[in-house]
Amino acid sequence: MTIETSFHGSRAVVLLSGGLDSATVLAIAQASGFACHCLSIDYGQRHRAELEAAVRVAAALCACEQRVLRLALSDFGGSALTDDRIDVPVAGVQAGIPLTYVPARNTVMLSVALAWAEVLGSRDIFVGVNAVDYSGYPDCRPEYIAAFENMANLATRAAVEGATLRIHAPLINLSKAEIIRRGHELGVDYGLTVSCYQADAAGRACGVCDACRLRRAGFSAAEVADPTPYAT
Repeated sequence: MTIETSFHGSRAVVLLSGGLDSATVLAIAQASGFACHCLSIDYGQRHRAELEAAVRVAAALCACEQRVLRLALSDFGGSALTDDRIDVPVAGVQAGIPLTYVPARNTVMLSVALAWAEVLGSRDIFVGVNAVDYSGYPDCRPEYIAAFENMANLATRAAVEGATLRIHAPLINLSKAEIIRRGHELGVDYGLTVSCYQADAAGRACGVCDACRLRRAGFSAAEVADPTPYAT
């Protein structure tokens, strides 16, 4: 595997949820030579286990810093991840946009990352969106990332003054198995991560939500031992 190393010492903002994908993206950014500043968003998700995992992952991968910003999208609700009145689907991955879609989540997160990148003097933002093994979210598609990058280069002082801003989505065309293999090669400890939509207080996964099903299938296909602690 070839790793880009021309960015040695350059600052990057990495959106770090604490899940499998974002941990892999952080490892890729680190291996590419970036000095990584990790941003985790407390958007009112159903549990804090993933945010706690983000702290562990950032420390394990020696990020320059990790910040948690509270943006209570739960005040709006509209998603099984932010509204306790909506049950998390557990019947298996279905066609269409699921109830776990959080309205405008990636747009909000990328916008905040963009603001911090400008302050840091960074031209690079990393995000772990994926358009292959995902749950049908519209803000995980390549055309969305391209559109946001275009907007970022129209809407910021840094870009107007000549600093081209880049949105890196290195996992976007990879299967979950390919993502796991990439992270495994880079030494990611997936036992530190939490992907479950409804993990318990100890961070144990439910095993039946879409995120758990995709994660479990990914480890199986990658032929890598699954370190995920399951509640049952």
